[in-house]
Amino acid sequence: MLARVRSAALIGVDAVPVEVEVDVSPGLPSFMVVGLPDQAVSEARERVRAAVRNSGLPFPAARITVNLAPADLRKEGPLYDLPIALGVLAAQELLPLTALREVLCAGELALDGSLRPVAGGVNLALLGADLNLPVLVPAGNAAEAALIEVPVYGAGTLLDAMRHLSGQAILPQTPASVPARDPTAAPDLADVKGQAAAKRALEIAVAGGHNLLMVGSPGSGKTMLARRAAGLLPPLTRAEALEVIRIHSAAGLLTRGMGLSGTPPYRSPHHTVSDAGLIGGGSVPRPGEVSLAHRGVLFLDEFPEFSRKALETLRQPLEDGRVTISRARASVEYPANFQLIAAMNPCPCADQSNDA
Repeated sequence: MLARVRSAALIGVDAVPVEVEVDVSPGLPSFMVVGLPDQAVSEARERVRAAVRNSGLPFPAARITVNLAPADLRKEGPLYDLPIALGVLAAQELLPLTALREVLCAGELALDGSLRPVAGGVNLALLGADLNLPVLVPAGNAAEAALIEVPVYGAGTLLDAMRHLSGQAILPQTPASVPARDPTAAPDLADVKGQAAAKRALEIAVAGGHNLLMVGSPGSGKTMLARRAAGLLPPLTRAEALEVIRIHSAAGLLTRGMGLSGTPPYRSPHHTVSDAGLIGGGSVPRPGEVSLAHRGVLFLDEFPEFSRKALETLRQPLEDGRVTISRARASVEYPANFQLIAAMNPCPCADQSNDA
C-alpha cells in the first residue's frame, strides 16, 4: 500500500515542498530510503523502526520503500523522521491517507517515540502559509512556527501526532506569539562611565547606519562600547523580526535556547573564524556570521588579526546586503544587511600607545 506525506527541504533560508512516498509491499523485510538522502536521512530507518515499536505500534515485516520527491533535490537532516513514520503507519491503514495530504509535517524521532525539535520551524510555517496547510511539528518548534499566521500543532510524541491525525485526540493549536523587545538582551550604554567622545561617536554611527572602526589601547573600553551598540538600535518591526528569526531558525539556533525577540542581533566571531564561518557556505551551505547579524551588529574585535581573505569577502555583503553561495548542486542566497563595528590596537605590540 502507498502513502504520501507532505514535508519540506531547506534550501538556504527557504523551505521547498517535498513529498514523502512510503510503499509497503509483500516481500523479504527491508527498509530503503531513496531520493538523494544524506547520511542523517538514511539513518532515519533505524530511528523510525525503534520509535514505532517503542510506541506500542506494529511495524510491518515487509518490503518498505521510501521515496523523497523530487529525487534530484538533496535531502538533509533528521526532519523526515516524523513524515516517514506517519507514512509507514498510514500504509498499514492505521491512519487515514487523506489526513496526511492536508498537513505539512517535520520532526526528529527519538528511539522512545518522543519528538525532538529540528532546524527550520519558522521556514516550514512560511511554506505552510503559502500552501494554505496547517503545520505539525515537534512541541519544541511550535512557539517559533506560531510566529507565522498559520495553524500550528505541536506534538510531543509520535503517538500524539498519530492520534491527532486520526481524530482520536486533537492537539490544541499553538497560540500566535509576537516577538517583543527584551530589555535585558543587550547591555545598556548608561553602564559606561566616562568615554563621552567615544559614546557620542557610537551613537552617531548607529543612528546613521555607518560602519565604525575603534582604535585604542587595550582596556580602553572598545569591546565594552561595541557590546552596547545593538541596544541603541530601534526594536525590530514584525517584518524585520521574521527575517531575523527565519535565518536563525534555518541555522538551528532557535532550538538551542535562543528566545523569540524583537531585539536586533549582535554577533562577535573570534578572529580565527573561517571564511565559510564568516560569510556562509560549507559543503552543506549554512548561514555565516554576516547573515546571523542581519538587521543587527557584527563586531570584529582584534580587526587586523582576521585573515585578509576573510576581510576581503566582507566587501560584497557590505555593499549589497546579501550573500550568494554557489555550489555544484545549487546556489543559495542569504540576507546580510548588518552594521559593521571593528576594534583594533594602535600597533601590534599594543605598548607604543602607553609610551606616547
